Amino acid sequence: MSSAFRKAAKSEQRPHRERAQLASRKKLGLLEKKKDYRLRTRDYHKKQNALRALQKKALDKNPDEFYFKMIRAGLQDGVHVIKQPKDEVTPEQLKLMRTQDIKYVEMKRVAEAKKIERLKSELHLLDAEGKTPNKHVFFLDSKREVQEFDVATHLGTVPDLVTRVYNRPTIATLQKEAVKGASDPVLLKKLAQQRKNQYDLLKQRIEREKAMFVVAQKIQTRKDLLDKTHKVKVKKETTTSPAIYRFKFQRKR
Repeated sequence: MSSAFRKAAKSEQRPHRERAQLASRKKLGLLEKKKDYRLRTRDYHKKQNALRALQKKALDKNPDEFYFKMIRAGLQDGVHVIKQPKDEVTPEQLKLMRTQDIKYVEMKRVAEAKKIERLKSELHLLDAEGKTPNKHVFFLDSKREVQEFDVATHLGTVPDLVTRVYNRPTIATLQKEAVKGASDPVLLKKLAQQRKNQYDLLKQRIEREKAMFVVAQKIQTRKDLLDKTHKVKVKKETTTSPAIYRFKFQRKR
């Protein structure tokens, strides 16, 4: 049997910390160890000293003393909570704050729009699959030409490249020059994934720019509501548009 197991077995046999005593004294209760007695008395004296210090502090307190927490604090569910003072601003100051908010949001929106234009110029306005929603319209003179029309023949390329909107060489170019660029399927798949990630980033930036535009409109609406002009709400505020109000016309002097 290991020493650790023997220690565990001993602790299970004697769960109580007590000193050995005569069988005739067991009726008097546990005989406490000196270590436990010292811990108990130390805790007792610590609490008694804290109570005496608090009692002395209460006796020495000036009854006419004032401090601001007397009027700024209150009890809520038995807990002392400090009341936060309300900011007192004039309508002119509030308008200026709204103006600063609008300028900041507009500055961030313009920066986001510039990033969007830069991404569009890098991606050449292609979607993730290399297709564009626009249509290429061909004009023909007769119905017979329409029936016999072949897109690959008209564009002078192979049928496999007809659906492409970029990197679509003609048959003559393919005969004269060798294939350039990546040809490894693994590398092509990696490039396609990178292009898709770039388009996902572009989509996120476009949505962020739209959200900033809506926020700027809502801040402007709240700024306009500070005027004391009579107004009527025409449309409620939504997540994609601000509230619409109709103001009473007043001639400016």
